[in-house]
Amino acid sequence: MTQENCWGDANTYDYGALVDGMNRYLRLKATPIGMKRFKTVAEMEAIPRIRRPDPREKLATDQVVGQCRWIGWTIGITMDNLMGEQCGAVIGLHPRDEEWASGKRMNGVWYGTLEDSAAHQAAMSCASYGDYAALAVSPLVSGRLDNPDICLIYATPGQMITIINGLQYRNYEKYTFTCVGESACADSWGRALATGEPSVSIPCYAERKFGGVQDDELLIALPPSYLPKMVEGLAALSRNGLRYPIPNHGIQKSPLDSIQTSYGS
Repeated sequence: MTQENCWGDANTYDYGALVDGMNRYLRLKATPIGMKRFKTVAEMEAIPRIRRPDPREKLATDQVVGQCRWIGWTIGITMDNLMGEQCGAVIGLHPRDEEWASGKRMNGVWYGTLEDSAAHQAAMSCASYGDYAALAVSPLVSGRLDNPDICLIYATPGQMITIINGLQYRNYEKYTFTCVGESACADSWGRALATGEPSVSIPCYAERKFGGVQDDELLIALPPSYLPKMVEGLAALSRNGLRYPIPNHGIQKSPLDSIQTSYGS
């Protein structure tokens, strides 16, 4: 029986077929992964073949995600495994208390005044605190998370706009994204866990330095209920001749022939 995620979604998704579809239409470099929170540590540790970090090592959430998507590990963490409150607050494992909200650690590093640092902290989208004690990440194709809260897909800008085009093919809606600068995980998994909406981010310095994010990568985080719609949209676009990689028509040749092929006379 499929367990519901934090959105009350207990549907059974064929993640193997969905990832196959994404790879067919997008040619992704790294495997899409799932992220799920658990009310108890015991629930998290019951996941088949779960890995726990060495308790002597304090990691960034970026690293946990990076190990999952590049190496294929299924990893479970608690706040004790994380390097600090900044990582924990984004995923709801640490309170956004007065010390955190002050932004003292950012002052003079990423922001020029304490007021700027505090404004950055206030702008961050974070999952709610108090309901969960642990979190796990796993490749979607492993099936070990059953039904994750959100899915993470890393993509080039060309792949990302194609993903968004796929999401918008049916039941169109305009997507609005945020950018807090450093701590950009708040724009991706933090915002998606807080709102349940597709959330695109420009991964920040820390994600690239510690999490293995490549220079040409963006990130989208979204609940699994969006994946079938996205893959169906990608398939429809492909049938219409709108495919990734996007061929370069050339900057000196009139686009009218190409436009006529897509839109008709």
